[in-house]
Amino acid sequence: MNKKKIFNDPVYGFVTIPTELLFDLIEHRYFQRLRRIQQLGLTGFVYPGALHTRFHHALGAMHLMQLALRTLKDKGVKISAAEGEAALAAILLHDVGHGPLSHALETAIFQDVPHEQLSLYLMQRLNEEFGGKLSLAIEIFQGTYSRTFFHQLVSSQLDMDRLDYLNRDSFYTGVEEGRPGADRLIKMLRVANERLVLEEKAVYSVENFLVSRRLMYWQVYLHKTVTSAEQMVIRVVQRARDLARRGVDIPATSCLSYFLGRSVSLLDFENDDKILSRFVELDDHDIWSAIKSWAGHPDKVLSYLAKSILHRNLLKIVLSAEPFDEEFRLGIQELIEAQFNLPPDEAALLMITGSLSNSAYNAQSQEPIEILTKKGEVVNVMEASDLPNIRALSQRVEKYYICYPKEII
Repeated sequence: MNKKKIFNDPVYGFVTIPTELLFDLIEHRYFQRLRRIQQLGLTGFVYPGALHTRFHHALGAMHLMQLALRTLKDKGVKISAAEGEAALAAILLHDVGHGPLSHALETAIFQDVPHEQLSLYLMQRLNEEFGGKLSLAIEIFQGTYSRTFFHQLVSSQLDMDRLDYLNRDSFYTGVEEGRPGADRLIKMLRVANERLVLEEKAVYSVENFLVSRRLMYWQVYLHKTVTSAEQMVIRVVQRARDLARRGVDIPATSCLSYFLGRSVSLLDFENDDKILSRFVELDDHDIWSAIKSWAGHPDKVLSYLAKSILHRNLLKIVLSAEPFDEEFRLGIQELIEAQFNLPPDEAALLMITGSLSNSAYNAQSQEPIEILTKKGEVVNVMEASDLPNIRALSQRVEKYYICYPKEII
């Protein structure tokens, strides 16, 4: 069987699968599940074209990794065939542990179970199935391999994951300003003392990348309407979970019912292989079919939220530079109580508060973006740039929001 397949990707054109191991990983049911998980969750409520999946993103990140490895080889970096394949496998599987609707439900279904840790568990399980062929990929993914730059290509402030999702998300949303200039950045990559660096002439490209990242966060990922939609989905799943654990009948698929009915922590995943097996059956379809069922549920809060999501009758969202005071929030809650004839504890569930934060670059990170100067020195990109933009982009910006039903206005 020919396993040297080619995908026609709308962002990059032809994407090749260079080895049989990578083909077999893509064909595996764990990876195929990513076809059923949207990359941007509820963002399609605002940008109708944003319907691409984690499957698309993983293949795109693998393609960029191929380009990066080729660039480094051309500049004299010694990379063995085993190292190259392992780096490609690591980036291919970096999101294999993502739950339904991407980030939206990480806290609604589980207790502090980050998708990166689930990706690691699934990679370890795949390593057993593939007879240890993913051991080096797991080292690279975890950052324990001696050649640090491989991990930096997978996970850092300028990795192939970020370059692909910015490229891909800007393409599918139509937000052209979000393009990060990935091709030029990859061409400027170097390795110094086994760490990933960029040539000095890449400083302005880094600046463009960080500007694109900040813009995409405020205009797409943290768009206020997207925030309202995602918070509503989180709240409706939380309400279903709380009712299920009180013994109320909550219609859902068997795998979703399992997680709604019990508290599952990271320790549970470590101690019980069956939980991980149930997790890989979970995808976006489970959530949407459940929401359709919940629209007719006798619980007023559950049915209101489910219907509102299905009909895109989203909660009104108001942003503020300062937290909303207690008196204002109590006033909103009283209006909800009167409008929907709900007791205070249930009315509070139809009011959602929180905060959004965005910093395009973390200057204090242990993994800064580093520049190799013409003098052979490695410096933080903030020191290498003669423009104030990068310093400004490292500042954390925080906004506060409150969501409530439009009916009370």
